[in-house]
Amino acid sequence: MKVNMQTLTIIMLIILALISGINCASSTDEEDGEHGANGELTGHLPGHEEAGGEGEESGQQFAKDEPYDQVRNGARLKLVYDAKTNAFVGTVENTTNQTLPKVRVEVHLSNGIELGPTTPTDLAPSQKINVELNAAGQDFNKWSAHPETGSSEQGAGEQHDEGHDND
Repeated sequence: MKVNMQTLTIIMLIILALISGINCASSTDEEDGEHGANGELTGHLPGHEEAGGEGEESGQQFAKDEPYDQVRNGARLKLVYDAKTNAFVGTVENTTNQTLPKVRVEVHLSNGIELGPTTPTDLAPSQKINVELNAAGQDFNKWSAHPETGSSEQGAGEQHDEGHDND
């Protein structure tokens, strides 16, 4: 097969455009991502879905009085906002037959603040632990939450603004 230089150049440009498009999508995900204590991006990996991927939120928002009860990666999170204590309280439970490593919980408020993650804890099969994330001083209307498992984490109990201007 004989390919002239112009055709080869066009093919290379198309390939570069495709690669650039993929990198732009990854950069967008990184902007929405989370950063660990050392500034590295954690979670929000491209192509991961709520049910199967780690670190990716579903985008589903709840009113303050709505409960959260969902299973993700084998971790069942039940969470509600308690207006009297200004905290999100509930449990996270291992629904699998294997130990879930470094299970932690995050809550994302509509004002852009993230609460958590909680202290990473290895959960044995059927083990359930209590979860509490303080939201005192936060003005928000809606919230979302998710349990995470594995090594993609940041400092326990850390609270930060989603803007990441200085990272």
